[in-house]
Amino acid sequence: IAGLDPAGPLFEGMSPTDRLSPDDANFVDAIHTFTKQHMGLSVGIKQPVAHFDFYPNGGTFQPGCHIMHVYSHIAQYGITGITQTVKCAHERSVHLFIDSLLHNDKQSTAYWCNDINTFNKGMCLSCRKNRCNTLGYNIREERLPKSRQLFLKTRAHMPFKVYHYQFKIHFINEIQGKQIDPTFTISLTGTKEDAKNLPITLFEGINGNKTYSFLITLDTDIGELIMIKFKWEGTAVWENIWDTVQTIIPWTKGTRRPGLIVKTIRVKAGETQQK
Repeated sequence: IAGLDPAGPLFEGMSPTDRLSPDDANFVDAIHTFTKQHMGLSVGIKQPVAHFDFYPNGGTFQPGCHIMHVYSHIAQYGITGITQTVKCAHERSVHLFIDSLLHNDKQSTAYWCNDINTFNKGMCLSCRKNRCNTLGYNIREERLPKSRQLFLKTRAHMPFKVYHYQFKIHFINEIQGKQIDPTFTISLTGTKEDAKNLPITLFEGINGNKTYSFLITLDTDIGELIMIKFKWEGTAVWENIWDTVQTIIPWTKGTRRPGLIVKTIRVKAGETQQK
């Protein structure tokens, strides 16, 4: 059984006998795409109900389905465009499954993770011990004693597949008592394509000597990563960016002012598992 955003109202929180559950078939998987709650209810069920439960983009809502897109839907469908916006995220589960049939060369990979916040930090991109699986028709069928929740990001339209990367950057903030909230971009050069000026958002300010992890997704396959360009963007917090961010050159002479140091950058590709 493949549950495509199984219904939430009247089923959320019910016993396994009264809703979809792993013991309903030899193998059960579910794709949750519209679990965003309104007044305590959601269109799709949020709790795990299968051997593998997939939560694209966290499962609450889907890219391209935001209420702001209601105008484009009205332009395309007329007044029924309002209905299109409402059901967009709920029907995305169907389109994701169809996508897995139509694009054999672009199967979407999802990763076992505790929650979407941890996933957004890029900390769950492991395929060891069957921690990842393929969304849709080509799923690896494996009966598990406990439901496994898998997360992934997608595009707003077919083909939905994106490529997931974890970036781990080790910062050393030498400025005592000052938290730094930088904005920066990363450009990636691959053996197939390049990806330029990807905006990076850290979920917390930089303090002390610490490694920060975050997730980056690409719409295209850039091949094997061969070069990274790391660019700091000036902010009002810094009076002079050069006083704060410094590249440490071994042969420089004289004293060095306290600043923000990038010690290491580590990258892991989810789809290839390369580091």
